[in-house]
Amino acid sequence: MVNYRKSLDEYKVIAALLCDVQLLHSEVFTPRSLRLTLRKMSLRYEREGIGLLTKTFARLGKALDRALSGEVPLDATKLPFKRLPNSQLPRFLGELFQCIFSHDGWILPTPCVRSIKSLRLILYCFYKYEVPYDVTLEQDVIAKFVKTEDEVSTVNASLSVIAERLASNPRWKPTDLTQDQLVSLRVARRARRLLWRLFSSFDPMEISPRHGPGAVADKATLWDKYTWKTISPRLAAQYPLDAYFFASLGHVCDSLAELNSIKLEESSARVILVPKDSRGPRLISCEPLAFQWIQQGLGRAIVRHVEHHALTMYNIHFTDQSPNQCGALLGSSTGRYATLDLAEASDRVTVGLVRLLFPEHISDVLLNCRTLSTALPGGEELPLHKFAPMGSALCFPVLALCVWAILTAAMPDTDARESVLVYGDDVIVPTAQAANAIEQLEAFGLKVNRDKSCISGLFRESCGMDAYLGECVTPVRFRTVWSSSRCPDVYVSWIAYANSCYSKRYYNAHDFIVRHLTEIYGEIPQADMFGTEFPPCPALLAVPEAYMPSRRRSNQDLQRLEYYVWDVRPKLIQHEIDGWKMLLRFFSNANSGSSHGEGFDKYKPRRSGMALTVDDSVVDTAFSVRSYTKRSSSTLKRRWLPERTNNRPSDR
Repeated sequence: MVNYRKSLDEYKVIAALLCDVQLLHSEVFTPRSLRLTLRKMSLRYEREGIGLLTKTFARLGKALDRALSGEVPLDATKLPFKRLPNSQLPRFLGELFQCIFSHDGWILPTPCVRSIKSLRLILYCFYKYEVPYDVTLEQDVIAKFVKTEDEVSTVNASLSVIAERLASNPRWKPTDLTQDQLVSLRVARRARRLLWRLFSSFDPMEISPRHGPGAVADKATLWDKYTWKTISPRLAAQYPLDAYFFASLGHVCDSLAELNSIKLEESSARVILVPKDSRGPRLISCEPLAFQWIQQGLGRAIVRHVEHHALTMYNIHFTDQSPNQCGALLGSSTGRYATLDLAEASDRVTVGLVRLLFPEHISDVLLNCRTLSTALPGGEELPLHKFAPMGSALCFPVLALCVWAILTAAMPDTDARESVLVYGDDVIVPTAQAANAIEQLEAFGLKVNRDKSCISGLFRESCGMDAYLGECVTPVRFRTVWSSSRCPDVYVSWIAYANSCYSKRYYNAHDFIVRHLTEIYGEIPQADMFGTEFPPCPALLAVPEAYMPSRRRSNQDLQRLEYYVWDVRPKLIQHEIDGWKMLLRFFSNANSGSSHGEGFDKYKPRRSGMALTVDDSVVDTAFSVRSYTKRSSSTLKRRWLPERTNNRPSDR
């Protein structure tokens, strides 16, 4: 068995998982096989380090997923793994591979789903581990961003031709176009009709502006976000300053000097690189302050409208991934539905596509709410031909609407149209229409990631759900890097990983993680102590009796028993700003409603000449205009939390 030590080692986590795999597959993966596998893996880990777990294993995992499609065999000769004698299968975990594939690498008629689940667990568990990446990858990400911008500029030109033909005579069939262009013309016409129907009752001026949680190009602090210095003239013409950037007419009158000092000029977005994992950083474009203010309000209004409209409420989702996850499970069971994944999705929606598909009264507003350029890390300013890079609050909803409109317009019948599911860049379509769907999406400038799209075989992947033959084969994925010192992110994340291992019956891995957690954090609560479905603090599903919280008190004021446990709390910053700006912040936060749509109508602004008005009932909302929550500043603190009461049913 694994030799547990005080310091956590990623190799030992894999070793504990392999012990669980051996117990689950003892008929083929014997204790001797486990010892040999651990010995060989230990030697490779000493040579390759963490790259063995984050990169080498992932290559084998991707080859496994491709082979599950039945289109290509699994060939270990093309991978950094030795193969079994007289076989194309890898020697590493070969006992499990032989339960899935024949010796020539082709999938068996009845592959073992349990073996697929265990292999994907080992090969992918550290794939997205957030270890430092090679600095040279930053230049690769920026170069790719610039290259994509050059490519989409040519797409704009081709889409403008279709737009001109539709504008000149929608029913005329030009004879100077190719067959593919004629098909795109018909699809574009139908897609425009769909979006016209969807937005016929939508008023883009009926919004409640607000700020997002992220950084802005202006580098404004949390409390400076309500002071306007520079606003695009396009944005100000679309959303008048007095109605959308000030709390009331009184605010305008008292702040005339500030209003007159606002510069009406275009401002650029700013590209930043956010650490992701060993594969490299993620590129995000921070929007200017005023653009973000309006984008958040308009984006939320579009999301609410789309999720409640009869035409789209069952096909496009922004806040609930479960429909796509269920679609992936069903597709893996019957093979009737395929899952598509878009590559560089946010960077491939062009200005021309938005002009082509959206009604004019919507496209004009969308285009006035986008920045025209972004500043690269080196200082170079890059004009944008895409609609909006990742970082804009309009990027996600506009992407989803474009994808849905194109696919629905391209489907041949009603059943196929109703089967389209869209969650951002995760798409589900009928398998029979998958090839046509890919062709149409790429005809409009989008790009499908064929390696991650599942259109054959019985493996499907969408919105975090990996499924095969109707069963979930999603592995436990470790992301947050372990720290031997007390850290709130590590505490929360590794408790979640331990719970995932426990629920999937990986008890050795669960015990290994819990042992190391308790060595650093001491007593950790168990979830059923609180008698609620969602514990009020991070809690384990199972805790050894010796590490259960022992400090308990009787709270006479609240008539309840309480435990003294670790909890994670954000760091609050108290800062006083001008009274009118505090009122503006109050209105914007109150009108934002719930991120899931619940209770949004309660705080919906009334049209009374000003965009920011609020119902009287919002006064009861628990919200402090003087408190700010700084991102990535959570702290670990012990506090008293109530024990499960007798009138709550206990879990059996």
